[in-house]
Amino acid sequence: MTTNTVSAQAISPTQLREDFERLHGRWDERLQALLELNPRMFEVHAGLVGVSNRQGVLSEKIGHLVHLAVAAAATHLYGPGTEGHIRGALRAGATEQEIAEVLQLTGTLGIHAHNVGGPILEKVLRETGNLPQTPEPLTEHQHRLKASFEARRGFWHEDFEQLLRLDPDLFEAYCEYSGLPWTEGELEPKVREFIYIAFDVAATHLHRPGIEQHFRNALRHGATAQELLAVLQIASTLGTHGVLEGALAMARVRAHESVTAEQE
Repeated sequence: MTTNTVSAQAISPTQLREDFERLHGRWDERLQALLELNPRMFEVHAGLVGVSNRQGVLSEKIGHLVHLAVAAAATHLYGPGTEGHIRGALRAGATEQEIAEVLQLTGTLGIHAHNVGGPILEKVLRETGNLPQTPEPLTEHQHRLKASFEARRGFWHEDFEQLLRLDPDLFEAYCEYSGLPWTEGELEPKVREFIYIAFDVAATHLHRPGIEQHFRNALRHGATAQELLAVLQIASTLGTHGVLEGALAMARVRAHESVTAEQE
C-alpha cells in the first residue's frame, strides 16, 4: 500500500489485496467482503489500519499484542480480531505465555468499576452517615497490602487508596491478580504498560485516569513518545471492526437473496 492519494480507480482490487497482504501478512473473508463491496472504501480502510505497520515503530510481535489487548478487552470482545492477532503474534515469534500474559493484563480492566464507582459510593455513605466523615487511618494489614502493590507494580494511585480503605478483601485479591504478570511474566515492563494503555484508551472504554498513569509508567520504563503514539494508532482503528462485520453481513445477505431469487 502506498498512500491514499491514488484513487482506487487506478489500483485494481487484486493490487489492493496484494498490497494489504504484503503489509499485514493476512487476509480473511471480512477483508474480501469489504473489497468486493467498495474498493475505494477498502483503500481508505487499508490506509488507516496500516499506519502503524508502515511506520514500523513497534515490532510485528508487539503490534499484534497491542491489537490483541484492544480486541480482547471486556468492553469490546471482538472475537475475529482476538483470534487473528493471536495467530499473528505466534507467527511473529510470541510465546503462548506472552499471549496469556496480555490476556491477564487485559483482565484488569474490570477494576475500573471500583475505581470509578467506589469514590461515589464512599461520598454517598459519608453524606448519609454510613461512614465517618473523616477516613480512618489504614490498618497494619492495609499498609502491608499497599506496600505489596507498590513493590509489584512500581506505582501508587489515589484510586487504589480508596479501594484499599473501602474494600480491603477485593484489593488483596486484585493485588494478586494484577501482580501476576509483574512477578512471573515474560514481557518487558514498558510493553505491559502498552497493553494497559491500549484498552484504557480504546473508544469502548476511555478510562482517563488509567491512560495518564500508564503513559507515565511507560515513559518511566523506557518507552519513547513514538512508541506511545504507535499504541494510540492501533487503538484508533477499533471502529473499523464494525465496517468489516457489516461488509461480511452484507455479503451473506446478498448471497442469500441471490439463492432465494434463483429458487423463485
